[in-house]
Amino acid sequence: MTLWLVFALMTAAAIFVVLWPLGRRAGARPGGSDLAVYRDQLDEIARDRAGGLIGEAEAEAARVEVSRRLLAAADAAAEHAPAPGGTVRRRAAAVMAFIVVPAVGVAFYASFGAPHLPDMPRAARQAPALANQSIDGLVAQVEAHLARKPEDGRGWEVLAPVYLRLGRLEEAVKARQNALRLLGSTPDREASLGEAITAAQNGVVTEQARAAFARALAREPKHDVARYYMGLAAEQEGKREEAARIWRGLVAEAQANSPWALFLRQALARVDPSGAAAMSEPSGPSAEDVAAAALLKPEDRDAMVRGMVERLAERLKNDGSDVDGWVRLVRAHLVLGEREKAQAAAGAARRALEGDAEKVRRLDEAVKGLGLEG
Repeated sequence: MTLWLVFALMTAAAIFVVLWPLGRRAGARPGGSDLAVYRDQLDEIARDRAGGLIGEAEAEAARVEVSRRLLAAADAAAEHAPAPGGTVRRRAAAVMAFIVVPAVGVAFYASFGAPHLPDMPRAARQAPALANQSIDGLVAQVEAHLARKPEDGRGWEVLAPVYLRLGRLEEAVKARQNALRLLGSTPDREASLGEAITAAQNGVVTEQARAAFARALAREPKHDVARYYMGLAAEQEGKREEAARIWRGLVAEAQANSPWALFLRQALARVDPSGAAAMSEPSGPSAEDVAAAALLKPEDRDAMVRGMVERLAERLKNDGSDVDGWVRLVRAHLVLGEREKAQAAAGAARRALEGDAEKVRRLDEAVKGLGLEG
């Protein structure tokens, strides 16, 4: 109701401004009194000449000057004379301003406005539309923007990881290449390009990917992602010792209880003879578990890891013959910084496996490789 009152007052003010000049009476037009004065002056000049008060030359000069003024006053009076039908037009304009304009405004608002809805901030109006948009719709918007402005490097950099998550790997590679070309080379951009190329090649580190990782390491020798993939390239070429050396360095630098360290230990176990058997069993934390743990808060991540460790320990109580499970349990306790529990788990494993000399030997080798015993 308040809004309508404001609109009414604004309309009334606008109408008043329009009608005010139209409603004023026409005042005395300039030039009417001047004509009479100049005519009287001409008559006076004629009388003075007839009475001999002025000479012929003076009288002629005065008549010329007064005549000039008389003509100018006559022209001014003609310009200000009211045009025929002027009063009718003023009245028509007043009717338009008073009736037609407000009526047209109300009609348009009733057709295209929403007078029945309460006021809503712009952000609140846009929120439902954004919430209903799918990830594909948002990606399509960014793609449309980049189609108009293909030199927007930031747009390509934002879109690249989304493509990677959606499995659109070739497009992810192209987006990374465009971002690197437009924004310049950095260790992170080079490593991200190599990672996208590797993903597009089903996990194979190609020469193109290796070159990107090499460029990243040339500028930042301690770049973790580039070093990991160089280790993966070495493993794929059969250079297990080189891969183990690279990954051991990464494990040594990583935080002991971080998901990154767990992931690196899994990779190291593939090429390190002392840890290969320890990670051959699918039970225990998988790569998916590690990826999921990376998304959690630190306290939730620790709870997740401890839960997996407890489940593994419970299973080994029921089946103590699983040497690989015992090694995983020892390793997990070390990752969590629980050295005493790791030693206790190693002792329990020896007691459970004492009837199988081969399994005890494998256990001892793995525990020694973990640096738990000399």
